[in-house]
Amino acid sequence: ALELYGERGFEQTTVAEIAKRAGLTERTFFRHFADKREVLFWGAGALQELLVGTVASGPDSAAPIDAVAAAIEAAGALLQERREYARQRQAVIAANVELQERELIKLASLASAIAGTLRQRGVADLAASLAAEAGIAVFRIAFERWVSETGQADLPRLIRESFDELKAVIAGK
Repeated sequence: ALELYGERGFEQTTVAEIAKRAGLTERTFFRHFADKREVLFWGAGALQELLVGTVASGPDSAAPIDAVAAAIEAAGALLQERREYARQRQAVIAANVELQERELIKLASLASAIAGTLRQRGVADLAASLAAEAGIAVFRIAFERWVSETGQADLPRLIRESFDELKAVIAGK
């Protein structure tokens, strides 16, 4: 699907073409994906599980933002091996308003799940929401740098640097 989106554009690519390129029937395609958009978002559930699991298993003494930073960095390490795919996927999403909207919904869902996990750890509602939303903002900014800058090969490092910058901004430095 990603190859076809790159070749023909998202709007011009049909499910029939995706299925044919993959050596599947359309029926098999629809067993796995609700529509052609979902091909680009199939890993969101696993990403959410990783983020939530990392926050939940962090040390009790960790500050909420540090628990979130550890989770976001773990996600970065997972994505690190898929840079070219991430670049191609991001280019398809950037070229389509509907897909940009779907990506924002995914990020909001991730923030909500992280905040819920922080609340289960005893973090107050406002602090949980702020830490989760800030973490997703840091992830988005670091990810965009990673896929767009040719010299930026280490996503986890970019995530750490971005969290450090956020902390410096908050501290007024």
